[in-house]
Amino acid sequence: MIESPPMPREIFIVARDRPDLYRYLSQTFADAENVEVIWDRRTTERRQGDTTASPELRQAGMLR
Repeated sequence: MIESPPMPREIFIVARDRPDLYRYLSQTFADAENVEVIWDRRTTERRQGDTTASPELRQAGMLR
């Protein structure tokens, strides 16, 4: 038996202020095994202001 390659997984990350979009996508893709609709868990933007690290810190391994 020839196996078909797995279907690509699709993930929709929906902003918390868009419950209408979350509901629409959840209903639209309810029967799709390869689609997941999730809420964006972030509460604030990740980068705020000018927080670029100097090359010295990066090379020294002091940053993740």
